[in-house]
Amino acid sequence: MLKLPATQLLPATGVDRLTTAGLDHSDRRAALPVLGAHGVTIRTLRASDAPTLFSLLTTGEVARFISPPPRSVQGFEKFVAWTHRQQAEGRYVCFGIVPEGQAHAVGLIQIRALDDSFGLAEWGFAIGSSFWGTGLFQAAARRTLDFVFSELPVQRLEARAVTKNGRGNGALRKLGASCEAVLRRSFRRDGVRADQKLWTILRGDWVRGHAVWSGRVH
Repeated sequence: MLKLPATQLLPATGVDRLTTAGLDHSDRRAALPVLGAHGVTIRTLRASDAPTLFSLLTTGEVARFISPPPRSVQGFEKFVAWTHRQQAEGRYVCFGIVPEGQAHAVGLIQIRALDDSFGLAEWGFAIGSSFWGTGLFQAAARRTLDFVFSELPVQRLEARAVTKNGRGNGALRKLGASCEAVLRRSFRRDGVRADQKLWTILRGDWVRGHAVWSGRVH
């Protein structure tokens, strides 16, 4: 089991107003369920997670393949508040990855709709390098994907990873994603453009290959 360094942090601006058709109105505006997997809890981000996220997700080895993360603890606090607003408006879902025995998130998984029915969605993720190779990301990602494909109307889930991000691309492959294309010069960081691989997971493929999440852990 290996860790996934981030594909990208979804930006806190420029997201179209979208709706989640799969969850009812009250569920979309309520707190996300707390999900459990081996060695990890997946839950809504909290403001108290900001210092840990800032410490772990702004290191050079993590940040090199993602859109620039917030530059301060206060910036991460604003990011957490933004995720709550997006969720409340039915646009987006964001889970924090909390290792067993710890109180704060060491990474995150984001899902946002790309159409008005949430049938097409994109996900992005990041986790601190000290948790690479521990299996923590794979456990959290599989649990989150069970949630996505059982509780949201997502039919197609896309991810983009810089082609040089070998660990990230390998982890997506291990999750069962299919590489459909190379998006030339589609990622820009510090004025430099790079190619990305476009990975997809289809609902039918995930449901046939995995035990779909069927209950909530509170």
